[in-house]
Amino acid sequence: MTKRELSQLYYLNREIEQEKRRLGELEAAAQNISPKITGLPHVGGISDKTAIAAEIADCRAIIEGKIKASIAEYNRLNRYIAGVNDCLMRQILSLRYINGFSWAAVALHIGGGNTADGVRVAHDRFLHQ
Repeated sequence: MTKRELSQLYYLNREIEQEKRRLGELEAAAQNISPKITGLPHVGGISDKTAIAAEIADCRAIIEGKIKASIAEYNRLNRYIAGVNDCLMRQILSLRYINGFSWAAVALHIGGGNTADGVRVAHDRFLHQ
């Protein structure tokens, strides 16, 4: 598996957070709390509320779809990591790709005098076997 494939859960979760922020903007606009909405066409009168309601429904559907994809990706990653024979590498992969930790945080959680560069290099070597 490549770094790009392993990183998909991280990026899916970021997309979900972006869509949730967008949903918050849309819901605020629907209640006339915030006039600034990014990415929504500007139309006048009553159709504004209709357009916003449609955008809210679409945004919720997008979030739901991405959450389902995130769950599937989480399960796929866990199956891959469980199949790794080296217990240290399982920890590194899990902390990095499931928990989304930085290399420094991975090294800190593993302990044993490991450094961020040390766990990163071990990870890179494992992936290039």
